[in-house]
Amino acid sequence: MIDLYTFTTPNGRKASIMLEEVELPYQVHVIDIRKGDQFSPEYVSINPNSKIPAIVDRDTGMTVFESGAILIYLAEKAGKLLPTEPEGRFQVLEWLMFQMASVGPMFGQLNHFRTFAPEKIEYAIQRYETETLRLYSVMNQQLQDREFICGNYSIADIAIYPWVAIYRFQGLTLEQHPHLERWAMTMGQRPAVDRGMNVPSPL
Repeated sequence: MIDLYTFTTPNGRKASIMLEEVELPYQVHVIDIRKGDQFSPEYVSINPNSKIPAIVDRDTGMTVFESGAILIYLAEKAGKLLPTEPEGRFQVLEWLMFQMASVGPMFGQLNHFRTFAPEKIEYAIQRYETETLRLYSVMNQQLQDREFICGNYSIADIAIYPWVAIYRFQGLTLEQHPHLERWAMTMGQRPAVDRGMNVPSPL
């Protein structure tokens, strides 16, 4: 059994989608970051960086934080969605790192400055929107002749999708990136993805 500590954010969705895809039993523990639950001593003992998600694997006693590390751990535990041969494995890991280093931070900054910042700073909004659209183009090109990011469905798709899925919330459109738009529609139609995107239930 996996204990999943999460909230309704793109990073949190990565872990729940993965758990649904590999069909590992798990129990959800809601860490309400709006209330500061992530700073409680109990949670800091699980994730010293006070971010979600994190997991505790009751079968092994292992605790894993950082969403990318969680995806790798669960893929290896289940033997699914991460190739074992070196070339395929590192291609998936490249795109996983692409999500963690570029997609998450840039999309997240756009969200913050456009929606949550107390002061609207046009320079910041424009900067992060421009970079978000550039990253859309990178993914669109990668998907031009592939069904999924690395050809076969993998943790790279799971990592990227929750961030792309919020494009309307960001005030953007995928119309100029048809391969990315097609991929996003395909991802959203997967039953496990749909279930994972609703964990925890909308608050």
